[in-house]
Amino acid sequence: MNNQTPDKSRRAVLKGLIGIPVVAIAGYQSVSYAAMLSMDDPTAKALSYTEKSTVDGKTCSNCGIYQGGSAASGGCPIFAGKDVAATGYCKSWVAKA
Repeated sequence: MNNQTPDKSRRAVLKGLIGIPVVAIAGYQSVSYAAMLSMDDPTAKALSYTEKSTVDGKTCSNCGIYQGGSAASGGCPIFAGKDVAATGYCKSWVAKA
């Protein structure tokens, strides 16, 4: 009786099973959505934030601080933990470098 064949087969299966969680974790992309900034937020009021800019050529989407890329909304370090509208504006607007 040859006991080596089942061991190799079992070992190969176990090695394959160990790789599944690694692949699953590596391929997993966490998407977290922050709450939108409220117009009633004290910081938003202090910086005159508005969801629709009234200043020509200045919106959150073309601000150097905005972290949303080309998305309709995204993060801004000024309003930590909140998303702002790409079309928005506040007094902290700075030109992109």
